[in-house]
Amino acid sequence: MTLRPSQNAVVIFLGPPGAGKGTQAERLSEEFGLVKISTGDILRDHIARGTELGLRVKDIMDRGQLVPDEILTALIREKLASMDRVRVIFDGFPRNVAQARSLDVLLEELGAPIVGVPLLEVPDEELIRRIVERGRLSGRSDDTEEVARQRQLVYREQTQPLIDYYGPRVKVINGLGSLDDVYGQITRALA
Repeated sequence: MTLRPSQNAVVIFLGPPGAGKGTQAERLSEEFGLVKISTGDILRDHIARGTELGLRVKDIMDRGQLVPDEILTALIREKLASMDRVRVIFDGFPRNVAQARSLDVLLEELGAPIVGVPLLEVPDEELIRRIVERGRLSGRSDDTEEVARQRQLVYREQTQPLIDYYGPRVKVINGLGSLDDVYGQITRALA
């Protein structure tokens, strides 16, 4: 990826829960000096701290539903407005076209272009297996088979249209294989 350190740049990871977006985004952020923004991580932190927001969203997340757009958009606006340079990777945002449109307006205001939209694709049964295993290892209460299957349905219904929205900027990445293989596909797609 040819990014100058002084340049604003945004990468948006797409893909269903369990596809490996967080893992790959973390590696990409370290290598290219980008800040990884995971709305799921932000929300789980609020839940763990027992904040008012955390109490509002815990039940929604435990059912595998999406947190309302206005909450997520406000969190993102707050985060980006606090940055000197907007050099970020979004993991889990936007999740629908309405959020994408709001993000486009915000990025335009901040002069931060989207430089790539990698889409990690993994078969559904592998996604379920990964999520259940992650829940077993991490103790995350929202990583059960039932919730994972619900998340896949929600993804297909609400997030899938983002692929059409971002059109030619979307680069399909095979999310199966070793972490290094998948990472190599991502960096080539963003080059």
